[in-house]
Amino acid sequence: MSKGEGMKNNQGNGVNAGTVRGYTLTAVSLHWATAVIVISAAVLGIYMHELPFSPMKLKLYSYHKWMGVTVFLLALIRLAWRSSHVAPALPDNMPLWEQRAAKGAHAALYVFMIAVPLAGWVMSSAHGFQTVYLGILPIPDLIGKNKELAEVLEKVHGAFSLSFMALVVLHGAAALKHHFINRDNVLRRMLGLRSLP
Repeated sequence: MSKGEGMKNNQGNGVNAGTVRGYTLTAVSLHWATAVIVISAAVLGIYMHELPFSPMKLKLYSYHKWMGVTVFLLALIRLAWRSSHVAPALPDNMPLWEQRAAKGAHAALYVFMIAVPLAGWVMSSAHGFQTVYLGILPIPDLIGKNKELAEVLEKVHGAFSLSFMALVVLHGAAALKHHFINRDNVLRRMLGLRSLP
């Protein structure tokens, strides 16, 4: 990584997106940790949904909820980090519409990283199942038990999750396009690799 990476977003030091060539190690680590947990939670969610009711299914639901809480916390940490650290600029040859689409998709990813776990949290509360994070820390229910509302929230959580996964796939496809077709440094920077000359 370059020396410019990880410089704080401070107008006094003259740092801006144009002078930052890559992401900090912290940003890269948070990104890939989030990606692994999000994809794992999605795969687990699809798998466990059709399982018959059993102690194993309840255990898998607990794991799924722990992943959701972790994603929620990572999103907050990433937002805090991003607020004080400048991200590298998009490639100069990238069309304006594509830059706007990338920024919009990036913002939407953060919205879903918060909205999907929150919807799951409320849904779990409505079902009457309190979330105990990592089996240690009880998380307060947001609402009381309500069967009718729980059924509605299941659909909301499912719709949010599917939309989130579609956006994740689009995000990954865009990164691969930059790497193999545009041959720029967008993916390399998030892999923590040095930029190409």
